[in-house]
Formats: sequence, C-alpha cells, structure tokens
Amino acid sequence: MIPLEEARARILAGISPTPAETVALAAAWGRILARPVLARLTQPPADVSAMDGYAVRAAEASAGARLAVIGEAPAGHPFAGRLGPGQAVRIFTGALVPPGADAILLQEDATALPGAVEVTETVTRGSWIRRQGLDFAAGEELLPSGRRLTARDIGLAAAANHPWLNVHRAPRIGILATGDEIALPGEPIPPGGIVSSNAHALGALVRAAGGDPLILPIAPDDTDAIAAAATAARACDMLVTTGGASVGDHDLVQAALGPQGFALDFWQIAMRPGKPLIWGRLGQVPLLGLPGNPVSALVCAVQFLLPALGRMQGQAASGPRTIRAVAGADLPANDRRYDHLRAQLAGGEAGLPVATPYQVQDSSMLKTLARAEALILRAPHAPALPAGAEVIVVPLGDLGI
Repeated sequence: MIPLEEARARILAGISPTPAETVALAAAWGRILARPVLARLTQPPADVSAMDGYAVRAAEASAGARLAVIGEAPAGHPFAGRLGPGQAVRIFTGALVPPGADAILLQEDATALPGAVEVTETVTRGSWIRRQGLDFAAGEELLPSGRRLTARDIGLAAAANHPWLNVHRAPRIGILATGDEIALPGEPIPPGGIVSSNAHALGALVRAAGGDPLILPIAPDDTDAIAAAATAARACDMLVTTGGASVGDHDLVQAALGPQGFALDFWQIAMRPGKPLIWGRLGQVPLLGLPGNPVSALVCAVQFLLPALGRMQGQAASGPRTIRAVAGADLPANDRRYDHLRAQLAGGEAGLPVATPYQVQDSSMLKTLARAEALILRAPHAPALPAGAEVIVVPLGDLGI
C-alpha cells in the first residue's frame, strides 16, 4: 500500500489540462479560465457623479450660496457645455461630471429655486465624484487564468466588455460501474443484488466540479463485457470505474483491461475507506479505479478525482481544503491507514467548530455520508485523542457535492 499523499501526487502528475475553447459570457459560469481576462476599457471611463445632486465648483458652494442652474446631465446624456463661475448643473448618479466642476452638491443638501439652487451644506472639493478608472483601467488583469468563474466574475467580465471568454473545455469523464449484483435505479434488481448508486453520485460530483460525465451501462462481472464497455470511453479524458478493484475472484477490472493496453501505475493505498484503488492508463486515457462500496468510492473521489478534475481544467490542484476543528467525542488511536471519519459540525465556544464523528463508520452507509458535514482526517498511527482536542477536517459543504 502507498501513502495517500503519494497516490494523489502520482495521479496529478499524469494529468494534463484540456484544450481551451471560447464560450459566450452567458455560458461561462462555473468554467475555469484558460486565459486571463484583461479590461478592454477603463471603468468609469471619466469622472462621474456618485449621487443625484448638482455639479458645482467647491470654492463657490458654501452654505447660503446661490448658483445658477444652466442645464442638466442625466446618466448617458452628458452636459454639452462647461461650468462657469457661479453656475451649477443638475446631475444624476452615473452621469459624467461637466468640465469646470470639481464636486457634487447632494440634492438633500440643497434647495431648488426657479433657475437656481441654494446651498444648505458646504461642499468640499472632490466630494461625491467617482474618479476615472476608480474600478479598473484598460489593460488591467481582472481575472487570472485558472480561476473558476463565479456570478461576480461574470459581472466583472461583462463590465470589462467581454462578450466571450476563453476557458478550458469541460473534461469528459466516462463512469463505468461493474458487478453482477448491481442494477440502475428503477430497473429490476437481481436476486441478492442492490441498486447502483456510485455512477450517479460520481456523475453529479463530476458535474459539480465542471466536468461532463458520461455514465456507461453497467458491466457485469465478465472480462469481455468490461473490456467492451471501457472501449466506449476511449474518447473521454478519463475513465473512472467502480467495483472490481479488489482481490476477489470477481474483481476483474485489471484482468479485463490488461489485453486492451491498460498499464498499471499503482494499486492499493493506505487509507480508509478506500484501500482498493487503481491508477493507470488505458492507452492514452487515464484510468482511476474506485472501490465498489459507495462511501469508499466518494471519499476516494474527494481525495483523488476532484483534484484531477481541477488539474484537467488548468488549476494548480491539490487535496481538498481543510480547516481546524475540535473533536466532539473521544477518538481512538489509528492504525496504519489514513482514516476519514464522517462527522457532524456544530459551532464551538472557542471559535473552532466541533466535529463529532458518527458512531458507526461502515463504508456502505450512504445515509451517514449524505448527512455528514465534514470528514475528520486521522493520519496513520495517530494517537488517541480526547474530546476537545484539535483535529483537522474536510468541510464537505465547500466541495459542491
């Protein structure tokens, strides 16, 4: 068995980013930039008013002063002239500040008169003016490559006048569940069989991470059937299998794919859940073989598949984000395998959340995983810890899964 960190490093070393493609701005949410977004204009393009009021000369806008109103400047309709001595221009939020003005008199600090305005609060130079380039300047890098685009990023790119963005193509991930005992949801369940959840859970995980999942038909425990199903994934950027990765007589993934050109990098890692894990290449296609137990498959996906998907999309991928927490129960000493305890999170008095593991940690219990809010990480040979001791956890809510 190899350590978890070494397994992840070897997986990431074998992953290359997908090619870039250009997509419409409206379709770019959640995609990862392949090229930085540079501002195509300056924002604001000139000095503009931050409020409704009057464009004035601050030196003339003392309390009690009266100024002649010579026009108005709504947003999108700049005042055509220049402000002269003793004059003001009625102005609205976002409108260009007329030449000759150096401050905005708020409308609530003024009294409108026929053809004039009386100042009720003294104005200072530069007040309520948004200077040219306050937000960004033409040519400035606004969004770096490798960034997953949020709604805020889409708004910024739009303001910078980008109708299209250059992003990495969504990785195509083939997902192949194997086993005589499994059936898709809604289909007849074989005697002694179960409903397959892995393919759908992994498909949702891939989609949440920006990938394009291809869920293949279930392959029975037959080398020819597994080989035929895997052939359909040769056009994918990665093939993910579930089941058939262990050492039983019916764990046939390696045996079925060897004649198809599968080259094994490693098999079995020192982690729980998830010891039987395969990494290699089927021709040019990376292959990640996950365990059949649903919790094992998803925990392995968090540690290995999600970082691989990030690397495919041009990110500097690593393991999942971790935070400090406090153990909500006594934790026994750990053995040689890196453990992942499904846990609840609650607020703590010392500023750290309290992570309380579920009492039963069986790798078949999807209900527990679905309700878990974190994974408590326990390093190999970690000593026993009392309740209240500090622990490191992976907050599952951050992962979008």
